[in-house]
Amino acid sequence: MTVTIDGNSLSIDDVYRVAKQGDKVTTTQDSKARIKKSRELVDGLMKKGKTIYGINTGFGELANRNIDDDKLEELQENLILSHASGVGTPLEKEIVRAAMLLRANTLTKGYSGVRMVIVDTLLQMLNRGVHPVIPSKGSVGASGDLAPLAHMSLVMIGKGRAEYKGEVISGKEAMEKADIEPVKLKAKEGLALLNGTQIMTGIGALAIRDSKILLKSAQIASAMSLEALKGTSTPFDKRVHEIRPHTGQIACAENILRLIENSQIIASHVDCEKVQDPYTLRCMPQVYGAVRDTLDYVEKVINTEMNSVTDNPLIFPEGDVISCGNFHGQPVAFAMDFLGIAVSEIGNISERTTDKLMYEKESGLPPFLATDPGLNSGFMIAQYTAASLVSENKVLAHPASVDSIPTSAGQEDHVSMGTTAARHAREIINNVQYVVAIELLSAAQGLEYRELTPGKGVKAAYDFIRERVKSLDGDRELAGDIELIKGCVASGELVNFVEKRIGEIL
Repeated sequence: MTVTIDGNSLSIDDVYRVAKQGDKVTTTQDSKARIKKSRELVDGLMKKGKTIYGINTGFGELANRNIDDDKLEELQENLILSHASGVGTPLEKEIVRAAMLLRANTLTKGYSGVRMVIVDTLLQMLNRGVHPVIPSKGSVGASGDLAPLAHMSLVMIGKGRAEYKGEVISGKEAMEKADIEPVKLKAKEGLALLNGTQIMTGIGALAIRDSKILLKSAQIASAMSLEALKGTSTPFDKRVHEIRPHTGQIACAENILRLIENSQIIASHVDCEKVQDPYTLRCMPQVYGAVRDTLDYVEKVINTEMNSVTDNPLIFPEGDVISCGNFHGQPVAFAMDFLGIAVSEIGNISERTTDKLMYEKESGLPPFLATDPGLNSGFMIAQYTAASLVSENKVLAHPASVDSIPTSAGQEDHVSMGTTAARHAREIINNVQYVVAIELLSAAQGLEYRELTPGKGVKAAYDFIRERVKSLDGDRELAGDIELIKGCVASGELVNFVEKRIGEIL
């Protein structure tokens, strides 16, 4: 399939298709016309001898240094070379592809003054599988993601390193093998490639999609735990949530009721002596509902940023050139911090519920869900792993956006740290996918000790897990089971399977 970019309508699903599935990318004739007009304006201003930041001046604190006309192309290449100063483990290929797509998309809006060949080169690299090696650390998220985007741009000019067909080689060699001509940058074009929030936003686009799948998976796990622990369905009565009408809360309560619908286990203890369940069971709609509402907010921010112009200076069709701060990553930084905090809460409630399944007196189940407890330890250490991960998340969820450190000799005196926030959010999501996988396995084992049939959705989830992981009839290495189910959570396989039985989880 092909994704068409026009600068205005790119969706998170489009980003996923290009980044993860390798879909091809093209652009529209209207976009090409806007790009052409924008470039003509830059050329016209240069002929008039206008002094314009980043076109014929230095950068940052060096903006007051004028550059001779015969040095303008060298200026743009030097910008890329000097800014390629990132460090650390390279970003995953899917993030690199997302960032390249987003950079091309913002350039197609026609406010950056680049030639069409710049966008064409990015699209050729995407479509032919040339993926720049981009170090993950080095952006402060203020004048955009300068360092990582410089590493992306290096390959466009035939330098740096790139992954091509599974092999990391020089950027020059990768472009040659893919039959792509490196570009010779003209005035403004180097700056237009670097000024932007595409690394943090690319991570954010993939992260929000993963988070929505993860939240659905967590509700499935919680419903399984509710049944394994013989909890009550009364806290999910729609009347409770209609009088505190947060959208996410109402949706989550409905989800749980549909997952446990027709449960013999729930029905078997309606009139028992137990008055109230622990908060981890009783307050699922309030917690997971708040997470859902947070994800809606983050998704709105990311959708807006993906289709925005984050360059500087901006070239307007009327001929005005305006130096501004659209490259500042604060909107995305806040959203990514908020996302990390919200997803951490999924992990917190999931791990506490898993812990409940370990206690014989509280659960009515064998200690640690073990057969022959004492000789066997069951899920004891799996719960330790979940505890370790949620504790790590408490560090990762510390907001990066509350920090700022001056750069460029004080010219860039406030920064967003948005890319740090995005990287942390992504790591939190990965941790919580493991935590939820551990709860799913624990709850499935708990259901082994319940003789009655669980609800329709819970039974579907149990069947899904048992098709892949056998019940624990004695101690065995659990790491492989956890990895397998974590993969099913991350890919959405579990959610898709359950939704086929009960309909879409809201």
